[in-house]
Amino acid sequence: MEVLEHFKIEPYKADGIVYHVDTCLPLIDAFDRKKLKFKALARHSYPGDRLDDNTLGLNSMGYWDANEPQDWGLDWHRNEGIEFHFLESGSMPYSQEGKEVLLTPNYLTITRPWEAHKVGNPNIGMGKFYWVILDLGVRRPHQDWVWPDWITLTDTDLAELTMILRHNEKSILKADQRVRACFKRINTAINTDDNGSNASRIRLLINYLLILILDLLKTEDIVLNEALTDSSRSVEFFLKELDKNVSENWTIEKMAQSAGVGLTRFTHHCKQLTNLTPMRYLSIKRLEMAKKILEKQPELTVTEIAYMCGFATSQYFSTVFKKHEKCSPNQYKTRFLKS
Repeated sequence: MEVLEHFKIEPYKADGIVYHVDTCLPLIDAFDRKKLKFKALARHSYPGDRLDDNTLGLNSMGYWDANEPQDWGLDWHRNEGIEFHFLESGSMPYSQEGKEVLLTPNYLTITRPWEAHKVGNPNIGMGKFYWVILDLGVRRPHQDWVWPDWITLTDTDLAELTMILRHNEKSILKADQRVRACFKRINTAINTDDNGSNASRIRLLINYLLILILDLLKTEDIVLNEALTDSSRSVEFFLKELDKNVSENWTIEKMAQSAGVGLTRFTHHCKQLTNLTPMRYLSIKRLEMAKKILEKQPELTVTEIAYMCGFATSQYFSTVFKKHEKCSPNQYKTRFLKS
């Protein structure tokens, strides 16, 4: 993953604050620390493998995949282009101008040129999160949008899309399976690109994505599968309550039964909601509880804490803790007491 030339895009000033284009430094740092998976194709100051001239106007497209708790976020920033975010799995705190929400799977956000937004509150959530940033030639919010010349929507469709995007305040949409499938194909294009080898495919995918977004924006009511929604809510409720019961001798079967759904459906929704398998999610929750106990009750032994948090043995607890935190429970306790 390389980050090359810093192309200076003219900053935007508002309310006495100068907004520079985001360089995603916290993301780069988290990737360097192996906190998450990250892959992008980019130009200018954005991180990632370099895009070639066949996709001029596309400034960045990529994703991160976080399957453990994160300690960073992207604070308030603005981009020179229009940015589309899509959450495939997990959950993600997201704020845009005056709105603050917790994104759940299949939600799409639209950030217009120089519109303030942030990801994380203050830290990002666990999830797989995509973005596409298109430069519309806008260096001030009032300027007309100029789409890249390889955008092939008809003049009528592009004019309608531009009008709706510029004048409609709705910026968070529940996407359908077509949008999800499109981003999965974008994922493949990013992962397999070799020095611009997927430029044609990328252009086609972004044009198709714009058509799908136009369809969404023109649809007043997006029909949801109520059966899936109901079972998803049941799993979501169970996962929220799990914090109070992590010490129980859980198996996947017991968790599915407690949530009131079948094993396959439970595993599916857990992955969608958390970006983790059920047992991985349970393990992380147990570790979070263990860290709190180590901080607040340092007099307890490792064995006592292990049993309190649902680990079968202190040896297994120590092994899992060290793998996740890069130190033993006792080292963590000592470090916290010294801080």
